[in-house]
Amino acid sequence: MNEVTSLVGRLLVATPALADPNFSRTVVLLLDHDKEGALGVVLNRPTSVGVGDILEPWADLAGEPGVVFQGGPVSRDAALAVGVVPGEPRGNGRSGDLGDGPLGWRRVHGAIGLVDLEAPPGLLAAELGALRIFAGYAGWGPGQLERELGEGAWYVVESEPGDISSPTPERLWRAVLRRQRSELAMVATYPDDPSLN
Repeated sequence: MNEVTSLVGRLLVATPALADPNFSRTVVLLLDHDKEGALGVVLNRPTSVGVGDILEPWADLAGEPGVVFQGGPVSRDAALAVGVVPGEPRGNGRSGDLGDGPLGWRRVHGAIGLVDLEAPPGLLAAELGALRIFAGYAGWGPGQLERELGEGAWYVVESEPGDISSPTPERLWRAVLRRQRSELAMVATYPDDPSLN
């Protein structure tokens, strides 16, 4: 198999042509990507379940809107947490570096990392700038994401730490596209139902 260029830390933004209802108008943060496949979480699908309803100790650290997000169609009964630790990265910024963040947090990309929900929230409270809890995740098998990219299902763009904690996640798809300095900014105006045009 050809070498895979890792897209960890980047955003996959669903193109208007993506027909899968699980991913229509989604923004996915890639947390892992190599020749074995890819894993990410959907940043713009809030549920009506409050973080305090299922993970009460973490409720005070979860940003607005303070609900659990539907991270994707895989393992919806499992929780995954993504957190932002502001400031300059220590170490070389690679995933898994030891000593480059607070205990209970593992850097994925830049200021973005995975939070160990088994750790006491107090370990992270002082350093964590934002926290989101996801039920489930999006997963791709070997070569699957590369095929979808080749078919034009996703735009790949840079992430920003604020994407994780957007207080208006329902507007994130358009907001991420609008900030692109290319023709992608125009896609943000694409109607929800083009047949109504």
